[in-house]
Amino acid sequence: MVGSVSLGVVARAERPVVLVRAAEQAADEHEPDPAGVPSAATPFRPVVLGLDIDHPDDTLLDFAFDAAARRKAPLRTVHAWPEPPPSFYGLSGGAELHDRLEREQASLLSQVLHRWRQKFPDVEVIEASRCGNAAQVLVNDARDASLVVVGRRIRSGALGAHIGHVTHSAMHHIAAPVAVVAHT
Repeated sequence: MVGSVSLGVVARAERPVVLVRAAEQAADEHEPDPAGVPSAATPFRPVVLGLDIDHPDDTLLDFAFDAAARRKAPLRTVHAWPEPPPSFYGLSGGAELHDRLEREQASLLSQVLHRWRQKFPDVEVIEASRCGNAAQVLVNDARDASLVVVGRRIRSGALGAHIGHVTHSAMHHIAAPVAVVAHT
């Protein structure tokens, strides 16, 4: 469980903060060896990036691609888009509209990642555009991650700093280290 100190640091830091669970071992970030035991001698598991394609930020993308490049690990970029309301499926052609929406969201994700693929040609990029709650989609896609990278917009408000529900969920529900990258 993430404590109040961690939450306070993440909410106020303007530099990346990496949260690591107390029981985490360096070998836990690696693929299991042939005996099924995580080993620092095996390749790293994927780096997972939770990405809002409506507001992609270069600081966040650069951090994630760099982390994957340093680990020589694939980068799984996860984008979630909201489930259409139930009335959507009652429309004539609702399934076809959903398929079109799914293709459009996947295409938008590819467009956002295009120049980053060029900047980091040695990083294998796995694109995951899924329909559903962004926090739940990220938590599910991060089950095998060596590192999860999420963003936090720097903004001040009357009630203090704000973390965001996806970042908050990642901090509480993902077992792998979570890097929270502050950005504008």
